[in-house]
Amino acid sequence: MSRSPNALPYWTLILPPLAWLVLGVSGFADGHPLVLAIVALALAGAVFAAVHHAEVVAHRIGEPFGTLVLAIAVTIIEVALIVSVMLSAGAEKSGLARDTVFAAVMIVCNGIVGTCLLVGGLRHGEQDFRVSGANTALTVLAALAILTLVMPNYLSAAPGPVLSTSQLAFAGVTSLALYGVFVFIQTVRHRDYFLSGEAPQDESVHAEVPGTRTTFTSAIALVVCLVAVVLLAKRLSPAVERAVEAAGAPEAVVGIVIAALVLLPEGVAATRAAHANRLQTSLNLALGSALASIGLTIPTVAAVFVWNDMPLALGIGGMETVLLSLTLLVSTLTLATGRTTILQGAVHLVLFAAYLFLSVTH
Repeated sequence: MSRSPNALPYWTLILPPLAWLVLGVSGFADGHPLVLAIVALALAGAVFAAVHHAEVVAHRIGEPFGTLVLAIAVTIIEVALIVSVMLSAGAEKSGLARDTVFAAVMIVCNGIVGTCLLVGGLRHGEQDFRVSGANTALTVLAALAILTLVMPNYLSAAPGPVLSTSQLAFAGVTSLALYGVFVFIQTVRHRDYFLSGEAPQDESVHAEVPGTRTTFTSAIALVVCLVAVVLLAKRLSPAVERAVEAAGAPEAVVGIVIAALVLLPEGVAATRAAHANRLQTSLNLALGSALASIGLTIPTVAAVFVWNDMPLALGIGGMETVLLSLTLLVSTLTLATGRTTILQGAVHLVLFAAYLFLSVTH
């Protein structure tokens, strides 16, 4: 974050329009290896610019509202991307929402959380956080994940890993309701659960609060960056699909890549917070992203598919169910004491590596 509250670094203002320029130009030479490499670089630049602007906005509005900015903004755009791809491809992509949401949960709970715990533990030894807030988020996450990703496999109203129209509507309404209650708890009723009691070793936290003009500029730039991230990711997705098909990997790998690209801003922001000894902020970002991914994606996709009378596959397979159950169990143990070390980070990263390996080879 810039040291001056009224001055943003030039690179954070140059990269967003540059990303859009690359997006526009790349349409004239779509599929060329050099163009794809430039698109990937523009995507990375937009991600880092988005993280910076999100931190400016978060510093102005304070915690825990700040951690909601990036999570909800990215998830809304992620939903738009998923819905647009699924509607254009029809029944062929009926499982894309499931694959992407499951990938988001695994990336967040194992990849991002594991990286944060490892990075924070290597620099600070032990790190503290509020058990009440973390457990609240994990409780809602477990309920949403099991009800939407596992339960469809054990119902008989519709064949296969799908829900009937009434069940799909119920899943969408309950997911949105649970997420809404969580946001109310996080921001109003029990806001203190998600506030760190430790003094962070990060000078940007103690810097002067950004002015109104700077905050407004960052808010606009954040939206511009996030839309560019998703559109650039969509531009890369055909190449990713071709590579996945050429490698003979399962189609679910496409969902993993989409989720990873969209979650890059949250991952970078959460890791930076852990490195600055702000583990509470890291967990708020990570778990909040996973909750938003399910709580907003499932209701929106459910509404679209019920309206268009299209099939929507939600139930995950046996291997994925085992990995999800193990992830929730390990996460419960990790967040049980309020203190973490590099060991917990290593365990989550091993689970993440197992998820990636098994997703490609099973």
